[in-house]
Amino acid sequence: MIIPDSVLEALLKALPQVRPQIYFKSSLTALSHAMEDQVLAGNDRPLVIASFQRERFYRQEAHRYLRISDRTDQVYVLAAPETDFTNRSEHYETIAFEPTDGLSQEWHLIVMGEQYASCLICRERDLSAENPTVPLLHVDQSRRFEGIWTFDRTIVLKSAEILLNRIVQYRPELQSKIFPMLAQISTGSITGMNQVDPAPFADRLVTYLQAGQYKLAKAYRSIAAKERKERLVNSITAAVRRSLNPDDILNVAAEELGKVLGAGRCLIYRCKSTDSSATLHHEYLLDSVPSLAGRTWTLQGNPLFEEVVQRQEAVFIEDTQTDARFSMIKDGDRTLKSLTQEWDIRSWLMVPVLHQNQPLGMVELHYCGTAPHVLERDEVEMVEAIATQVGVALIQAESFANLEDLNQQLEALDRTRSNLIAITGHELRTPLSTIQVCLESLASEPDMSQDLRQVMLNSALADAERMRKLIQDFLTLSRLESGRVEWRIEPVPLWECVDLSLSSLQARRSTTSLPQIVTQLSTELPLVQVDGEWLVEVLTKLLDNACKFTDAQGRVTIRAKQIEGAMLEVIVADTGRGIEENRLETVFDRFYQEEGALRRTTGGTGLGLAICRQIITNWGGRIWAESSGKDQGSEFHFTIPIVPSGESKRTVQRKKTSRSRE
Repeated sequence: MIIPDSVLEALLKALPQVRPQIYFKSSLTALSHAMEDQVLAGNDRPLVIASFQRERFYRQEAHRYLRISDRTDQVYVLAAPETDFTNRSEHYETIAFEPTDGLSQEWHLIVMGEQYASCLICRERDLSAENPTVPLLHVDQSRRFEGIWTFDRTIVLKSAEILLNRIVQYRPELQSKIFPMLAQISTGSITGMNQVDPAPFADRLVTYLQAGQYKLAKAYRSIAAKERKERLVNSITAAVRRSLNPDDILNVAAEELGKVLGAGRCLIYRCKSTDSSATLHHEYLLDSVPSLAGRTWTLQGNPLFEEVVQRQEAVFIEDTQTDARFSMIKDGDRTLKSLTQEWDIRSWLMVPVLHQNQPLGMVELHYCGTAPHVLERDEVEMVEAIATQVGVALIQAESFANLEDLNQQLEALDRTRSNLIAITGHELRTPLSTIQVCLESLASEPDMSQDLRQVMLNSALADAERMRKLIQDFLTLSRLESGRVEWRIEPVPLWECVDLSLSSLQARRSTTSLPQIVTQLSTELPLVQVDGEWLVEVLTKLLDNACKFTDAQGRVTIRAKQIEGAMLEVIVADTGRGIEENRLETVFDRFYQEEGALRRTTGGTGLGLAICRQIITNWGGRIWAESSGKDQGSEFHFTIPIVPSGESKRTVQRKKTSRSRE
């Protein structure tokens, strides 16, 4: 069956208020992956419909749809066959249409869940028919599409209805699966509002990709028309491939740009928007032009640099002697005017090297002499394109420079995985076995004495509590690491949190002997600006950890002091087992166990200190451990922000007023 009609046209006809936009292929790829990741990150069973034009495009994403099918049974994939793509109902529904079908020119993705909905409905544009005089680039990423990308649930529902009706025409045997979904759509039972605001992310992503692809497309057309520009791009690309040294890349780029564009001087240097100056190392020069290599180049106070940073695009001054920017400069300012006179700059081009809208560096072309130089727009665009390539190369070089750190993180992740398996197996299996034995004994021994029955129940309850703590620590750390904690930051007195943590500790360890706990807190300590409940959690875990490794004859001390930077330092010290010097940082790793996961004399998951670090770091503080070695005791320090003095006094006064009213 061949259906020549366009889904996009059907949608625009049904919803005439909707206006399509132009997208590059790379934009659609990025948006599609973001929508698919939303499904993979969720826990509901959404509707997913994907139309891939050709089978080869589907093959690139098949592994993602296998993972998506594990989350939901409402997955439909459409494509025109090229090898063995056919109508199937295996992991998900595949629908094959003829290569001459209207869908072969379109790209669609619909994701509709309980708390989110999004759709991508696009049709590929035939650029050769629009402008037959312009040579087409044989680059997949330059393909353009016209269509709609939205989170508007009304548009998503209508798009889903159109595509589901078309799927039923291709595969009538799916009516029993599709009609209930169509009924929900038509009756309006699938309604709701998205709980997240995707606009900032979406706008930034689409704008960045669109602008980058537009500039690159225009620059590549210009380069293809002129051999010298093609040679320039090839030279810089070869330098990027040949070396991961940023200096080599910048040297080649400066040399080739200066030669091709006939500049008297070409500078490429690294800088940020906040830098006051930059040291120049990478320079191309004509013979008669003075060199700036090794000199410090003033940035702050340079209006041209500030304009480029603010606009995030190239700025070209054709004639520094007549440009309005220079006529407004005061005599006492050492800015553009003094620079142009000292270094004989008649025409000046400055192009930012950007990555994710942040400056990484700057490309400058200086034309020196008595006459101004005219740069064509396509030449400026070519420099912008090269600056983009330089930015990518710099990020790539930095990524490889950080490869060792990445490898260490992977090794730590592997250790975490191993520890997780060991701890989960031990910490869950052991209490489960105890609970099972106790319950089986209670069930099979009706004549068991009351005292023994009570012992069995107490053992089962204790191990159930042990499992609850393990699961609670897992959930707490997961919430902290994923940023799903809603902090309630307010001024609180430290001593109140210490008292609450001591009460919690005594309630948890009511059946065991605790070491002596001494509180040494000055009454003059300022209020701290934190979430009180989470501060109690940190103190409780540190006190519990200190008591766990300190015998009943030992001592645990809590003290605090104000330090520079509007912070309060809290110390929990003990006289217990101590920590070896090489483990002072390791103890904060997830699942760290001093005696190993399976050979331990103390309980616990090894997550407590990791949780403390996550909490303190979120407040802008830090946490660390100090110890003189084994059996020498240990100290755990952490810093938290304090309330500014004026606000602290007002808070204390409000509390006094509240007490007097009570």
